Amino acid sequence: MRKQRTRPSPFANPRSQVDRRSIIVGGAATLGLAALPGRASAQASGLGSAADLLERVRKFQAGLEPDKRKAASFAWDSAEWRGWNYFGVGGYIKPGLRLEQMSKAQKDAAWDVLAAVWSPDGVTKARNVMLLQDILAASGNGAGQRSSERFSLSVFGTPAETGAWGLRCEGHHLTQSVAVRNNRIVSVTPTSFSALPNRVKSGPHTGLNTLKDEEGVARRLMADLAPKLQGRARIGDSTPYNILSYAGRERSNTKKVGLPASELSSAQRDMLWTMVELYSIEHFPAQLADAQRGRIQSGDRQAVHFAWYGPNMPERAFGYRVIGDGFVIEMASVDPEAQHLHTIYHDLSNVLGRSV
Repeated sequence: MRKQRTRPSPFANPRSQVDRRSIIVGGAATLGLAALPGRASAQASGLGSAADLLERVRKFQAGLEPDKRKAASFAWDSAEWRGWNYFGVGGYIKPGLRLEQMSKAQKDAAWDVLAAVWSPDGVTKARNVMLLQDILAASGNGAGQRSSERFSLSVFGTPAETGAWGLRCEGHHLTQSVAVRNNRIVSVTPTSFSALPNRVKSGPHTGLNTLKDEEGVARRLMADLAPKLQGRARIGDSTPYNILSYAGRERSNTKKVGLPASELSSAQRDMLWTMVELYSIEHFPAQLADAQRGRIQSGDRQAVHFAWYGPNMPERAFGYRVIGDGFVIEMASVDPEAQHLHTIYHDLSNVLGRSV
């Protein structure tokens, strides 16, 4: 059971919110954008110190043989950095050094790095996403191609106290990018914990439901809406069958469609914010979680929109989007039974560490 953090409702006093950041959310993010301009105050202060992460990454790199270190290293703001991809399209092997290529000591060092990025709950969720690859392979789906260790760790640029660099963990249905500038973490998106099968129905892991809350809270919110409000929230009769804000289009779907939080009841707004925190806060360690909370609450919370695709029936395809001033969250069923779920969370002010 995921531990709940005690917190006041972010909708309780919208007049007390901090000043909104000025962000650009109008068009598609292009591949040639300058990295980390560093002029905006939010960029300068970032989300927290990167000193601990830097120490762990250096230890990880120091334990690698030259060929492995080369496999795990890419230029900062390279095509590989901009081309995040947790989909099966293009293959299950992603750029970087895979866990299956590491020695035990190297794997331990890699997980030590990730423990600076994810909370214990986040690590558990990531391991569950990885485990699903073994479950699929054991069922005959991708045998010989899928593995819980076919997930890569990559370092972009030269980790240092000054300058910009990045880190990514990625594999099928999992991506986590972290951007650093001048020893401050400035971005922790794109982030996705996706799943297939979301509900394990047989075998030794029967009952595992990786995205139980991400699906369940959204379905409860939609079901709790009055019919007229359901009609306004529903922006499509069927799921788009994938996320819309993929690499290169991180800022392309920021139009506020669906139903605004201002028209929800207090209980419904709390459900909506629970959804936001599931994606943007709950899987990060305390320092990053607190900074993330401040960042996502800095916009107009009453203007956060909830949009739904398809019917709201158990084990039937559906999808949703949650759009705020500074973030976009998406979930989409890839299959008719809502077993194959893709998700994404973007911090629009810091896409891959770029403010514009």
